[in-house]
Amino acid sequence: MIKVLSLFDGIAGAAQALLEMGIEHEYYASEIDKYAIQVSRTNHPNIIQIGDVNNVKFEDFKGLDLLVGGF
Repeated sequence: MIKVLSLFDGIAGAAQALLEMGIEHEYYASEIDKYAIQVSRTNHPNIIQIGDVNNVKFEDFKGLDLLVGGF
């Protein structure tokens, strides 16, 4: 299992890609748009939402295997 942090996650496109590739993952998402979060929670209920990127304590994510970012 890989540990993933997605910044500006949107609707969790990276989580969907990992799922389609059959890669088990622990997925943390930084997103503030309430509609994007609603979509990602519907499609990927195991995503751990961590809120605004400005408030993320990056030291809490040591040992990450993958860092992705959207725009």
